Amino acid sequence: MAYRNQQEFIQALEEAGELVRIKTYVDPKLEIAEITDRISKSGHGGKALLFENTGTDFPVLMNAYGSERRMCMALGVEHLDDVTREIEQLFHLLSAPKEGLLDKLKLLPKLGQFASWMPKVRSGRGECQEVVMEKPDIGALPVITCWPRDGGPFVTLPIIHTKDPNTGTRNVGMYRMQVFGPTLTGMHWHKHKVSAKHFSEYKKTGQKMPVAVALGGDPAYAYSATAPLPENVDEYMLAGFLRKKKVELVKCITQPEIEVPADADFVIEGYVDPLDEMIWEGPFGDHTGYYSLPDWYPRFHITAITHRKNPVYPATIVGIPPQEDAWLGKATERIFLAPIKMTLVPEIMDMDMPVEGVFHNLVIAKIRKDYAGQAQKVMNAMWGAGQMMFNKILVVADQHADIQDYPRLAAAVLKHFNPATDAYFSQGPMDVLDHSCSKLGFGGKMCIDGTAKTEEEVDGRYQLSITGYDKLTATGLMERFPEIKGANLSLLHQDIPCLILSVEKQRAGHIRVLHEAICQQEEMEGIKMVVYVEHTVNANDLPVALWRCCNNLDPRRDHLIVERPSKKDAQKIFACLGLDGTRKTPEFDNFQRDWPNIIVADDATIAAVDQKWEQLGLGPFLPSPSLKFKDQLYGQEAVAPSV
Repeated sequence: MAYRNQQEFIQALEEAGELVRIKTYVDPKLEIAEITDRISKSGHGGKALLFENTGTDFPVLMNAYGSERRMCMALGVEHLDDVTREIEQLFHLLSAPKEGLLDKLKLLPKLGQFASWMPKVRSGRGECQEVVMEKPDIGALPVITCWPRDGGPFVTLPIIHTKDPNTGTRNVGMYRMQVFGPTLTGMHWHKHKVSAKHFSEYKKTGQKMPVAVALGGDPAYAYSATAPLPENVDEYMLAGFLRKKKVELVKCITQPEIEVPADADFVIEGYVDPLDEMIWEGPFGDHTGYYSLPDWYPRFHITAITHRKNPVYPATIVGIPPQEDAWLGKATERIFLAPIKMTLVPEIMDMDMPVEGVFHNLVIAKIRKDYAGQAQKVMNAMWGAGQMMFNKILVVADQHADIQDYPRLAAAVLKHFNPATDAYFSQGPMDVLDHSCSKLGFGGKMCIDGTAKTEEEVDGRYQLSITGYDKLTATGLMERFPEIKGANLSLLHQDIPCLILSVEKQRAGHIRVLHEAICQQEEMEGIKMVVYVEHTVNANDLPVALWRCCNNLDPRRDHLIVERPSKKDAQKIFACLGLDGTRKTPEFDNFQRDWPNIIVADDATIAAVDQKWEQLGLGPFLPSPSLKFKDQLYGQEAVAPSV
């Protein structure tokens, strides 16, 4: 369904019991983010929050997409899979043989629907231009500062419009914007993004690049701006498809080359000058749960700010999962499953991106397997499919696996997994936010083939029993290896032959030597994988241990495979895969890039929110989630100090 504007969406949330209005003054600097972090981690995403007293003329909407129900409301569906099924039906209709006139006539209604989804530029001004600031000043907006080491306030839900100067093709994306002054922000587009390509084309001409930023409007706009669409596919066509109504656009006032949604709450118009010096932007507490560190990005010069009457400023925070962005990612996982199945990897039955894997880091694919090597075929196809090129760890399971039941999935995958033959390593483009890569935006990848093996895929030399480790104990491991500060053996009782060990790394090559020594123990036979995390991480906290490992691991560089003759069966070989998910340093790992800290709130902000909690109307007191992670920090700055 289409919402007339963001206010109608807010009203729908409130009527559904999905929104809380906060009338007490809350500071946009750090306090709004801290309250939102507590609510978003309170279970099932908590509620959407409307901060009505921000010290500015405008309220702030937070956590609007932060649950499955609210994500479905934003997209006008009962279940996210409803969109998947609709796309599948569309693909089937368009790709089916058209043998006769009647078959072709059946397409006409659908083609008419296509036309109804295409965006339309209307004449005159839109609601987003009801008020024009006499003197544009982004400081008049309640732009939030999210985390204590952020470089400043950031616009976090901007819908950014650019055009290719050669073709006029529009791109709509979402890139954070750090505020540096009344009419100056950064423009944080990565080199892989379409807007960055548009900027490269403007560099060739030396002309200023017009840019417009919309905030608010129908919630489908913000989602569509984050969607991994192919180049030259208009994001507003996707928005029209989702809302079943075309998006109406109007020309900007000072940048008329750019059109924006007529029903947006705010529009920030301006330009990026390719002849400008870049600006040092960041740090920023990012969706990985770590700070993304400063770098040089283009300057965005503001030429106008317009807004509708009584607008609401939308924002979001990202950080240690789960956060609101997890549900935006879940929508993308479900919506884009159909195109991947129908056009690239037809054997895929389902896909899942666990929240601890923060989007690209960990992807699970369930396939219908018919022949030897099919998991590797899927691996190669997915690593070449759009933004899946950023995937770090791909787990392939077969049709019998339940990929939403993680314990059962892990048991099934590792039952079929030979550490010596079924882990595949490669390298390629990575998200520039991935701090584990030795080189920015380029690092290692791993595929775990957890499918049942055909005769051609089995190497009979290996001992693959998943029993026989009953004598292994956490106490015994820690006594034998004092650098192990915590050991999680609980997975073994669920038929998951994997250990998680918290290790205090003390010298170069330490994890490699430790893994080799551990694997020499007879009671280790049957263990197929050991995951190593920092000694500050509780090995028994599985979500946190998985999140830390996925972020800190470059699989190609940080994997360790030990093979030795089995001590229980002299005719077999025992193999075990180790994954070094500890932080990397120059001293111990010859790692030459800065390593970021994890994101936690500061003590002053936590205390301020604690003090005003009873006035907020948010129910029983919720302690700060940051308290759990205080002892995992290395120093207090965005960059972790060396050893």
